[in-house]
Amino acid sequence: MNVNMFMRMRMRRAAKTFVGHGWPVMPGGYFNGERMACDRATCWATSCHPVLPDWEHHTGFAEDWWNRKPHSVLLPTGHAFDAIEVPMLVGSVVKAPPGPVIVTPAGHWIFLVRRGSPLLPILADRSDIVQHTAGSWIPAPPTVLPEGPVRWHVTPRQVGWRLPAPDQVQAAIIGALVALDATFLDRPLSVRPSRRFAHA
Repeated sequence: MNVNMFMRMRMRRAAKTFVGHGWPVMPGGYFNGERMACDRATCWATSCHPVLPDWEHHTGFAEDWWNRKPHSVLLPTGHAFDAIEVPMLVGSVVKAPPGPVIVTPAGHWIFLVRRGSPLLPILADRSDIVQHTAGSWIPAPPTVLPEGPVRWHVTPRQVGWRLPAPDQVQAAIIGALVALDATFLDRPLSVRPSRRFAHA
C-alpha cells in the first residue's frame, strides 16, 4: 500500500466516524509536500482551505472525496458545535470541563463546545482568541498541514462525544489567563489564530 492510498484511507475513515456521530465534514486541500493543494485551477490558496468553493452548502460525507487525493478533513462549525481557538501558552494550562480538544502543529489549542453562545467581551476583545461558529471551520485529525499533523489532545471518544457548555470553557480560559499573568487580560499572546486558515 503506497503512502497516498494509506492517507486517503485514514482521512476517509475519520470523516465517516465524524459523520456517524452527527458532525458534518468537508474535504480540504491536501499537503503535496510543499503546500496545501486542491487542484482547482482557479484556486491560489496555499494554506489549509476547503476544496469546494461553496463549501457551506456541501457539509455531508461523500465517499469519492477521498478516491484520488488524501484531502484533509475539515469540520464546519456552527452546526454540531462551535470551537474556541487559543494560543498554546493559554491552552496548555486551561482547566476546562471534559470535552474534545484539538492541537494544531503550530501549537494552537481548539476547544470544541456546544454551539450558540458568543464569546464574553473580555475574550472577544482579544486578538489572539477566536471563536469558530457559523461560516467558519477547523481542521480535524488526522489532517496533515505543512507544519505537521493536526492531533487530538482529548479525543471525542474519551469524553463519549459529549460537548461542554461554552460558558464553562470560557471561564476556564479566563482563569488560565489570570493564572499565567493578570496583565495578559489586556494584551494578546500571539497573532490572531484564525489567520492561519484560509476560510474560502
